[in-house]
Parts: sequence; C-alpha cells; structure tokens
Amino acid sequence: MNGQYYANLLAQAREAVVQKRRVKLSRGVLFLQDNASVHTAWVSRQALKDTGFSEIDHPPYSPDLAPSDYFLVSNLKKELRGRRFVDDNQMKMAVESHFDCKEKEYFLDGLKALYTKCEKCIVLEGDYIEK
Repeated sequence: MNGQYYANLLAQAREAVVQKRRVKLSRGVLFLQDNASVHTAWVSRQALKDTGFSEIDHPPYSPDLAPSDYFLVSNLKKELRGRRFVDDNQMKMAVESHFDCKEKEYFLDGLKALYTKCEKCIVLEGDYIEK
C-alpha cells in the first residue's frame, strides 16, 4: 500500500458515508489512524482534508489503542477461523457479511472500549495497557 492507494480508499470511504449515512457528514466524521508512513504521506494528508473528515490524534507506538487490533479484526478472525476461500471476492463477501449483520451497538461498544483504553493510556502517561 502506498499514499496514493490510501488516498483513494479515503475517497471511497467518504462516498460510502455519503451513500449510507449522509447525516453523519453534517455532524462531522472523526477518523482515527496511526502514524504509519502511508497515513502521514502528503497525498494521504491532503486526501483526508479533501474528505472533510476530522482526524483524531493517535499516540505514537500505541497499537493497543487501534480498534482494528483489539476489537474489529480479532472478532472477525474468530468468525472466519478455519474457513477456506476460493478467491478474494469470496473472502470479501464473508467480511462484508460479518460486519453487515452487526447492530450499531456492536460498533458503539467498541468505540466506548476505545475511549476507556485512551483514558487508561493518559493515566499511565503512555505506558503499555494490559488487558
């Protein structure tokens, strides 16, 4: 992945918000990403500005605060464990199906857990957060 590819993903994310949750744009979309080089590339930064999303600062070297690491991906891996896919499209359909059937509370609970972890990180002054 490079900055241009990521910039295209941001544009696709904005389009998905426009199509599925237009009212969210008027209230503002908060975007959390880490400090990976693809996220900090100039083209990525410009694309984030172009989307109108607001970025939430992510402390450097804090993978324990990434929702994809502790919440979204771990649950997805549990559901898909042991399954074999014929091609990428079949895998994409399984991933979309996993998230499509989740109620909004599923995602809200994950964001609340992220908030709690961020608070712990602040209290611990950036030290690693145990489960």
